[in-house]
Amino acid sequence: MTGRVPGALCLGDDCCTFTVWAPSVQQVAVRLLPPLDRVVPLVRADRGYHSATVTDVPPGTRYLYVLDGGVERPDPASRCQPEGVHGPSEVCSRDFNWTDSSWRGIPLQDYVIYELHVCAFTLEGTFDSIIPRLQDLRGLGVTAIELMPVAQFPGERNWGYDGSYPYAVQNSYGGPEALKRLVDACHGAGLAAVLDVVYNHFGPDGSYAGDFGPYFTDRYHTPWGRAINFDGPGSDEVRRFFIENALYWMREFHFDALRLDALHAILDMSATPFLAKLSREVGKLRQETGRQLYLIGESDLNDPRLIRVRERGGLGLDAQWSDDFHHALHTLLTGERTGYYADFGSVEQLATAWREGYTYAGEYSVYRQMRHGAPAADLPPHCFVVCTQNHDQVGNRAMGDRLSTCVSFEHLKLAAACVLLSPHIPLLFMGEEYGETVPFPYFVHHLDLALIDAVRKGRRKEFEAFGWQGGVPDPQDIDTFLSAKLDWAKRGESHHRVLLSWYRELLRVRREEPLLTQSESVREHVQSFESYKAMMVWRQGEGATLVLAFNFCDIAWDAGWVLPEGRWVKLLDSADEGWGGAGSGVPPELESDGRTKLHVHPHSVVLLSIRGK
Repeated sequence: MTGRVPGALCLGDDCCTFTVWAPSVQQVAVRLLPPLDRVVPLVRADRGYHSATVTDVPPGTRYLYVLDGGVERPDPASRCQPEGVHGPSEVCSRDFNWTDSSWRGIPLQDYVIYELHVCAFTLEGTFDSIIPRLQDLRGLGVTAIELMPVAQFPGERNWGYDGSYPYAVQNSYGGPEALKRLVDACHGAGLAAVLDVVYNHFGPDGSYAGDFGPYFTDRYHTPWGRAINFDGPGSDEVRRFFIENALYWMREFHFDALRLDALHAILDMSATPFLAKLSREVGKLRQETGRQLYLIGESDLNDPRLIRVRERGGLGLDAQWSDDFHHALHTLLTGERTGYYADFGSVEQLATAWREGYTYAGEYSVYRQMRHGAPAADLPPHCFVVCTQNHDQVGNRAMGDRLSTCVSFEHLKLAAACVLLSPHIPLLFMGEEYGETVPFPYFVHHLDLALIDAVRKGRRKEFEAFGWQGGVPDPQDIDTFLSAKLDWAKRGESHHRVLLSWYRELLRVRREEPLLTQSESVREHVQSFESYKAMMVWRQGEGATLVLAFNFCDIAWDAGWVLPEGRWVKLLDSADEGWGGAGSGVPPELESDGRTKLHVHPHSVVLLSIRGK
């Protein structure tokens, strides 16, 4: 994409180019704060851009834009806000001693994503404090780290979806240099780095972009803030602002993938949607750099156009989160049927999500009171990211309670197997691998009292459809945030240690049994047994067959007359005593005469393999 890159760009020798899109303003000047203490007019160019190259501006210089000789504002494309969202912007050096020159990324189908919140992941709550934990995650079998949003937000603690400066790295996390150290360390550990970005709204506190130009639109609305102008007058440059942002994270910070938040809230009626242009530009960068770069969307529309290639009328994203897989699995494990869980509850719905990515592909949704979704069965499994937990599905519960506090240990093992042995891209939410029990409630650190009150009321209203009882933790209270800090000591304790080993073993089997994840030249059959609350998955490839048997019922299941003749090898059984179970009903090797019954304990999973079939 041609055009100007917004922000303050260091050119070397203490020379800096300031560029801002401000069509609503006739004259923009940059005020360089003491010790420089200068005001330099920018030159207005076509389409409302203002820019100037200024000498004697070293990295660390703080500045504000002066609009029409009056109001002063931070840079909408600020790279750093050291004094918070209402303070001045800072010129940042682009120099960094990268050590990942040989890193080209990993194939998307090899991703095993570990989602974490920077501030809650460790006691210190910084980018640098994550680095010592990377080898633990690599040893677990994780191949990619996903950071919840790090764009500058109000205060020092926040989920990150209230970012007011899309280019600025949160100062309380350590700023841009520390983020680069983390990404470099990820690549050194063989881990891809994924960043969650928010392109559907600006945060409600500290965003001054509207003073510069038509970044916002009143034609659409989002639940979280003013909608972005992607299809009205001035939208070409708004699009450029966000596309350059995506390229910025991939070029300057070496991120391998971006997770695009809430795409259903990017409202765009143009003939060539913003997302199609974004995927095209990332594709160009992929070719230019030789790196494996990806865009992963989040959307609740069940619209396969998001992840179809542009040549087939799609928008060209590489993958998307599958809410249906989570909801179908969650209802089987917990029995919850309120809110959006009202649409789920059968084993066949999980089987459908396993086969096709979506459960709802045009069927009637009771929760939505309309038909929902479109077929996606033509898309490969690695187009879908699946999970038992993520920040939304935990944090958007009234108390932020994790699955580990809602179901039994056997359920946790079964849930992990459903996700990690599926052909889709698995995502783990920080701490789930050892059954973390601390909650992950919603938390903020806003400065505006009216906004704080609105957030409190909004959270209470949000939970009405679910009928959850009890008080909702105050998002503003620091204790709500502190309650979310992981307790790393649990990893070595009793059943937590066993669960951690189970996750490690599942990921080892996933890695060493390629038939589990292959999509080409593989025949798969997924069968649900509704009356037994059970599901079987057959995957047959060149010279081998795998069988997965899932039992979600309270009683044992004899999956009889299903195994072809031959010698079957048991690869996994969550009921084994070694995994804290009651004892397996399946021997290590099983000679089948074509009528052999497979005994699966309650709330357990068995994986068998046979060669030559």
